[in-house]
Amino acid sequence: MPSEVQKVVDAKGLICPEPVMMLHSAVRDADDGDVIKVLATDPSTERDITRFCDFLGHTLVEFSKGDELLTFLIKKKAES
Repeated sequence: MPSEVQKVVDAKGLICPEPVMMLHSAVRDADDGDVIKVLATDPSTERDITRFCDFLGHTLVEFSKGDELLTFLIKKKAES
């Protein structure tokens, strides 16, 4: 697990597509290699963030699912 999270996106209580839109904005503002932590409660966010990372080439470093809380750690890809 990365030792440091540079940004946290608190999307708890929001529904699709807001969590992914907030992540997209955080990624745009992040530096290459930064780790972004996303906290969400909408179950569809699991699918949406996985697809977001696959499509754009970012790394889903870690995912955990609690009773109601989904937690993601995403590492921004290095731009070439």
